Amino acid sequence: MAISFLQELLISTLVLSVPLYFYFKSSTRSSKNNTVLPTNWPIVGILPSLIANIHNLHGYVAHVLAASGQSFRAHGPAGTGMRFFVTCDPANVRHIFTTNQANFPKGAEFAEIFDVMRGSFFTVDGEPVRRQRAKIQTVLGGPRLLARMAASCRDKVEKALLPLFTDMARMGTPFDLQDVVARFVFDVTATPVFGVDPGLLSRIGMPMPPVDAAVAMDTVMEVALFRHTVPASCWKAMRWLRVGPERKLAAAHAVLRGFITEMMEKRIKKSREEDVQKGAAPAVDIVSSYINDPEYCEENGGGLLRATLINYMIAGRDTIGTTLPWVFYNLAKSPHAVSIIRDELSPIASRKATGADTMMIFEPEETKPLVYLTAALYESLRLYPPGPIERKTVVAGDVLPSGHEVRAGDTVFISLHAMGRMEGVWGKDCLEYNPGRWLPETGEEDGVGKAKRLRYVPSHKFLAFNSGPRMCLGKDIALMQLKTVVAAVVWNFDVEVVEGQSVEPKLSCILQIKNGLVVKLKKRQM
Repeated sequence: MAISFLQELLISTLVLSVPLYFYFKSSTRSSKNNTVLPTNWPIVGILPSLIANIHNLHGYVAHVLAASGQSFRAHGPAGTGMRFFVTCDPANVRHIFTTNQANFPKGAEFAEIFDVMRGSFFTVDGEPVRRQRAKIQTVLGGPRLLARMAASCRDKVEKALLPLFTDMARMGTPFDLQDVVARFVFDVTATPVFGVDPGLLSRIGMPMPPVDAAVAMDTVMEVALFRHTVPASCWKAMRWLRVGPERKLAAAHAVLRGFITEMMEKRIKKSREEDVQKGAAPAVDIVSSYINDPEYCEENGGGLLRATLINYMIAGRDTIGTTLPWVFYNLAKSPHAVSIIRDELSPIASRKATGADTMMIFEPEETKPLVYLTAALYESLRLYPPGPIERKTVVAGDVLPSGHEVRAGDTVFISLHAMGRMEGVWGKDCLEYNPGRWLPETGEEDGVGKAKRLRYVPSHKFLAFNSGPRMCLGKDIALMQLKTVVAAVVWNFDVEVVEGQSVEPKLSCILQIKNGLVVKLKKRQM
């Protein structure tokens, strides 16, 4: 009976949606210079608006927020109880993330949406998240682990990424930079987590290992966006029936769990080999801090440990792997910014004795104080945040600084992608890539690159690393990895984006480029 009712509900919704879809599409075409605000239609709610703009969902939401004063309401089909409040107003963000953050948890449905990580620090609220964050601070604050992570990134750049790029530049062959970066970042993330390098990135002429686990992580984020936008009863029924996106997600979950098992087995084997060596140093990896913790090993048969390790992998991989292609895309369109970054790197490079054919490597401690390089990264994160949306649940009714009321049970979506495109937040040039906006005026007057510090921008205005009590604990690590890669590539190569391709975000909870980023490299002559 339940299945029959669901089928009738879906069919009825689709039948009602079709004429409204074409009406809405017609209205959009006739108003090319005017943003059409989403209509909360009877019975079907905002569904026709989503259908008409699903191909450009993040961009559409940004246009609607700009036209509606940075906040708007919406509701789903009748009977679903889906009530949404969408905002990118920094004052609202500060209230939601800091001032009254206890009233805006992620909520139980968020944990269900990301069920492969259920129970880990990404999905929990209250005391569990405070306890787990304290553990993460201890783990990521260890000097030996930090040194291992920096060395892992630096060595992978020198021994894998730059040699591969040198081959590609010599051949002059266009290639998908996003795919290469994804492999690189997967290795760089997994190595300090498990103490084992998966080896997904290889040189030309060597077989590239399969990327099943990376593809599975992409699937988790793509299907998560689907779960965010349809009634929970709908996707749960699909999960039970193993149909549609849920069938694909179930397969992805199996791949991720298999990957964790495989990496743990490799780690155990490596540890045994090291044990037979006299004086072998103890393992320096993230899993060592969890594997003997009763909370992670015994609860749910080790399920929390698996969820936590998947969480670490997704958090590390998605932040860097999603950001780097957009950084190179922006820099390829901004030769002035590239020139300033090279000027900033030049004094460091001059102290290094290298041959004409030797690739220049910049150590993490050398790039840490570089202000303009940091500004260039922040500017890309402003326009293309790796996580374009945040979701919160309302516990008790509240009035936001914008004057909007929210009710208990409402779902709040915060669009980071839209916030970076608001003229009221960033000025009339909000759509332009301009690292100078992050520097003091005196630095801009002196040619930008001479600035000694960044301009202060509060986290509720620049939300790429979250805000309030849930501020990203891996921010400094992420910036270290980004700088290590960007400095080496920008100094050694010219990056050209191949013309004619459509560069737009994928429909996902992470802001990957939909069809990859095809580029050509040219080795710099110095």
